[in-house]
Amino acid sequence: MNIQLDKILIIGIIAVLLLGPQRLPVYAQKLADFVKAVRRFADNAKERMREEMGPDFDDVDWQKLDPRQYDPRRIIRDALLDSPSSGAETATAATVTAAKVRAPAPVVPLAAGEPAPFDVEAT
Repeated sequence: MNIQLDKILIIGIIAVLLLGPQRLPVYAQKLADFVKAVRRFADNAKERMREEMGPDFDDVDWQKLDPRQYDPRRIIRDALLDSPSSGAETATAATVTAAKVRAPAPVVPLAAGEPAPFDVEAT
């Protein structure tokens, strides 16, 4: 919190030096009007969302949807530490997956002067 106040103070000092004491009140008023307009816009957007979504809007946990809370390292660690419910299910899933995989076709070299195969249905 103290660092933010220091930054605001430095910005204020720079503004006084650049704008001068005569123009500073005018620009401060313009900044205040801009902040009020942005706040009004955000409030109107929130009200419009509330009207369009109905009562479900109030039930949304917005903190849970904040993308800043996601840590990829934690997500991967949790996924790796989650143990499957039983070993039999894992073995069955591996067998089914292995059965679906096809072996690649053997590579046959082309004869000299033979054109390469061309698939007209390919992109």
